Amino acid sequence: MAAPRRLTRYLLPAAALLGAGLLAWAFVPAPLPVDTGQVTRGPFAEVITEEARTRARDRYVVAAPVAGRLLRVGLKPGDPVKAGQTLAVLLPPDTPLRDLRAMRDLEERAGAAEAALARARAQEAQARAAREQAELDLARLRRLEASGAAARADLDRAASAARMQGEAAAAAGEEVHAQTHALATARAELALAGHGRERAAVRAPVDGVLLRVLQESETVVAAGTPLLELYPPGDLEVVADLLSSDAVAVTAGAPVRFTQWGGAAPLDGVVRRVEPVAFTKVSPLGVEEQRVHVLADFTSPAAAWSALGDGYRLEARIEVFAAPDLLQVPTAALFRRGEGWAVFAVEGGRARLRAVDLGRRGERTAELRGGLRAGETVILYPGDQVQEGVRVAARPEPAPSAP
Repeated sequence: MAAPRRLTRYLLPAAALLGAGLLAWAFVPAPLPVDTGQVTRGPFAEVITEEARTRARDRYVVAAPVAGRLLRVGLKPGDPVKAGQTLAVLLPPDTPLRDLRAMRDLEERAGAAEAALARARAQEAQARAAREQAELDLARLRRLEASGAAARADLDRAASAARMQGEAAAAAGEEVHAQTHALATARAELALAGHGRERAAVRAPVDGVLLRVLQESETVVAAGTPLLELYPPGDLEVVADLLSSDAVAVTAGAPVRFTQWGGAAPLDGVVRRVEPVAFTKVSPLGVEEQRVHVLADFTSPAAAWSALGDGYRLEARIEVFAAPDLLQVPTAALFRRGEGWAVFAVEGGRARLRAVDLGRRGERTAELRGGLRAGETVILYPGDQVQEGVRVAARPEPAPSAP
């Protein structure tokens, strides 16, 4: 009987202690589930991401070479054209010279000019005949005067008559010349009034693709009026409008990755130029920003981006710095603490506040210059519940979905 009593005496306190421990354990807070990441060493890149658009590098605006009536243009944007191909047709504009009364007057003037020229030619023929007769008379009197059969006075009168007839013949020749010009002028005016249906073709300067038809319907246009716009196929560049504070870090030759353009794979490119002039642009929030055009070219094969055209949207990721081996921390773990940055590291199952010294910022990681070592675990997206010393547990990663 003594042995059972002793056993009972020890078991009851042990059971009481066990129950108390279980009760205390039940009221201990469970570890806070958190997402975690690692401080790592490896390749690092600082990238500026901005919306961009494609743009035809060399545009050709085809204008009307002369004033006239433009016939309806049958081409549409996107149509391919060849150098020398007729793009549009111009008719000369209607003028007052095409009025019936004006045409009749021009015809009469041309007829009168023809008649005047005929009279001038007849008078020239008469003057030449009279000059020839006067010269014959002068030659006969000279022979008679040499033999003493004619007086000297008759010879002088014959010489004077020959000179006068020569001058008359010359004047008649000049009148024929003047009437010839008058007839040519009348005929030219008549031809100008009657040529109104001649056509002028507007031709493509190069092989290309039509971007816009600026004048499609039939209308009267002045010389120099833009009619169509085209560009050589495949001659595209990319324009990104960067904040001026970002543009100063970009240099010609920087690699670019183009995404969100609609294709299955990203496209590669390179910065060609950073324009030296900024412009003011109002953001969707109403804030005035100084922006700079950054121009880039595709380096991917042309077949990979052949579906792109002028003005298409895409996203440009411009690499401004790269290092093959750099200590880095996930940007999702960072938060502001005073004037600096801090993270919550996981040590012994508890959150520990750690101040960090940062360098360059990448898309998902930041350069870590001090405060943590490679391999340490940090809490991602720390909320208000994460405080110094709080017990935490890494949230399990979701299982991959079945294909």
